[in-house]
Amino acid sequence: MTGAGEPHLLVTAAQGWDGLRDDCLRPFEVLMRGDRIVETGTRVERPRGTRVLETSGTALPGLIDCHVHVASGDGTGGPPASRQALDALPALRTLLSHGFTTVRDLGCPAADPVTVELARAVEAGLIEGPRMLVAPHIISPRGGHGDPRSTLQPPYGGRAAAVADGVDEIVRQVRIERRLGAHWIKFAATGGFVSPADAADTVAYTQEEMTALVAAARDLNLPTAAHAHFDEGVRRAVRAGVRSVEHGTFATDETLRLMAEHRTTLVPTRWACHVYVDHLDDPGFWAGQPAGARDKVAPVADDILRNARRLLSGQVPVAFGTDAGTVPFEDSWREFAVLVSEGMTPLAALRAATSQAARLLDRADLGVLRPGARGDLVVVAGDPFADIETIGEVAHVVQGGRVRERR
Repeated sequence: MTGAGEPHLLVTAAQGWDGLRDDCLRPFEVLMRGDRIVETGTRVERPRGTRVLETSGTALPGLIDCHVHVASGDGTGGPPASRQALDALPALRTLLSHGFTTVRDLGCPAADPVTVELARAVEAGLIEGPRMLVAPHIISPRGGHGDPRSTLQPPYGGRAAAVADGVDEIVRQVRIERRLGAHWIKFAATGGFVSPADAADTVAYTQEEMTALVAAARDLNLPTAAHAHFDEGVRRAVRAGVRSVEHGTFATDETLRLMAEHRTTLVPTRWACHVYVDHLDDPGFWAGQPAGARDKVAPVADDILRNARRLLSGQVPVAFGTDAGTVPFEDSWREFAVLVSEGMTPLAALRAATSQAARLLDRADLGVLRPGARGDLVVVAGDPFADIETIGEVAHVVQGGRVRERR
């Protein structure tokens, strides 16, 4: 990961939560050796030479954001990959300084995706940032959510990175994504609110196409994530066997029951929904969005908010994701407050960003503070179980057993 960590590091806090329990331990101590946790409790061993980080806040597992986009661009081939990589560096530092020690990046605009190399650079300790699991592109039909061709303009006009139609072409693209270094495969199951060529309520692929896509990924031991706002697209993706549905904005109770039956995780990105709805009457905001985006959001704005309690009712597992990159990285913590305002308890929201997110990513070594897990830990100044907004008051970040300086 990012180096071997301290020989021994002891973090002490007024209270701590391990990502699994229903309550906190008071006080709380975590002992790490190298990049792993070796002991937790109210009082732990102190080997000779241990570095001690004494804090007065709440210690939590390192946070996980399951839906980000750290690379810039509009999908038309630019800006150049070198510029996209440079632009991503402050985004990665911002995410890490706000307590996000792991992220899943779900799509890069470059044909040769810089996110794959950024993930490797973080792993090698060459740059600072969250551990990255990457879907290089979003696989999309022509004219779909991931096809930017209707906006091709100089100086960066070019081919879309992962456009595919029909079973044969889709399977080929899955294999290309694997060759590029994919940890995940992402595809568009419906249209999008900010995509240039389609409507958000369109279904992107037939059932046969989605099933073939997921099967091809499964053959390569790759999990799949489906961008899907409207109900029929969600249903087809779930039947196909996706591991996660991104957004799921208009999923019905019947579809949520289907998700529960298939054990499909929902990544609802609720804060991003609020950003767009709350700015409906702000011309300056929409001036920076793709043409026609406001006209797509406005007719369904009330339903976007109204459906939240259904999505967060506990029928399906929920993992934390912000869609950061389409909305500001520095405000990623606001997803917690939105989830709680829409019906989740602070405990459930924190689980969504720790142990539940780790379960989605199939990473038992993340999202928990217990012996053998990665030494990823965040300390916030207050008590997020009493006031979820204190999750934005990060005092310390430890990643892989190393104390990270906040910026």
